[in-house]
Amino acid sequence: MHFNTFSESVVKIKHLELFGEQSHAKMSPPYRLELAERMKEKAKTAKTAGVMALFYPNQKAETHLVLILRKTYKGVHSNQVGFPGGKYEEVDDNLMITALRETEEEVGVPMNKVNVIKTISPLYIPPSNFMVHPYLGLLDTTPNFIKQDDEVEDILEVHIQDFLDERNIITTNVPTSFNVRVDVPAFKLNGHIVWGATAMMLGEIKDLLKQVL
Repeated sequence: MHFNTFSESVVKIKHLELFGEQSHAKMSPPYRLELAERMKEKAKTAKTAGVMALFYPNQKAETHLVLILRKTYKGVHSNQVGFPGGKYEEVDDNLMITALRETEEEVGVPMNKVNVIKTISPLYIPPSNFMVHPYLGLLDTTPNFIKQDDEVEDILEVHIQDFLDERNIITTNVPTSFNVRVDVPAFKLNGHIVWGATAMMLGEIKDLLKQVL
């Protein structure tokens, strides 16, 4: 899809109501509700984070979405695909600024170049006790991505058609915090399996985009 066509259409989602749990449930691991219920009290004091779903034109003016592959480290999101973004810091005026600042730090896109179109439904992540606030943003020019080497293993440029293609919704088998493996819904994008919280947020973004494209 040509980026001009995408950018003219995507602004219409400003006026759409969010799907929230309706979308999240379609991409949710089967154990999520039980885990969230067990963490209900802890969730009241969850840390907060902001992430950015950033769409942009490539050199051929085709619409893409940027995701990142995180480094391998001692943590629950090690070596997983996610959005650029991170933890709220006191220097941030709000969580949208967090998402913009972290996007600039992780993939090198200047904060002032991103046009934030919509705030997406927040999502609680029980394993890390974070409430994540996603934003959908547009970048009008082809970015020169600069990877933050100490946190980002790779930058994934996902074509919009691959993201919207229902054939890229799969079921995969993953280990869980219950020490068992379960089948979960996932996206297969650029050769990577995207599941869990990122897939749930992508699911809502996909449902919104399909209303306007």
